[in-house]
Amino acid sequence: MACFLVPVTEAVVTTIVGKTMKANEEKQDTFNIKEAEAVERIPFSRKLNWLSNMLWGGSALLAFEHIWHGEVVPWFPFLTAAGSPADMVEMFQEMATAGIAMAGVVTLVWLGIVAVVSGTEKKVLRSWKSEK
Repeated sequence: MACFLVPVTEAVVTTIVGKTMKANEEKQDTFNIKEAEAVERIPFSRKLNWLSNMLWGGSALLAFEHIWHGEVVPWFPFLTAAGSPADMVEMFQEMATAGIAMAGVVTLVWLGIVAVVSGTEKKVLRSWKSEK
């Protein structure tokens, strides 16, 4: 019914935080020019953008599926479950269970990706330092 709203909310938050972090990272050029030319780490704002893109993509697919099944309509109240109090209770339960679970799984997958990338960055940095 409305489980896609939880990942959408997380996507909005991560997009805003990512854009704010990117602006702050561009203001602060703390890299040594020689080090930046040899080894450049992926900024956290870009990694956060990966999470944002995963959440937006998944939410768009879920929204399309809900539209396809007639659970989201182009007239007020937009969600068919928002028509009666009994349906709203069921909708909120679905958001609390399925929505949070989906957002959590996407976030865990992203954390795994970030862990692998960070490990690779450290390995490259160690090999670069050993060459010097």
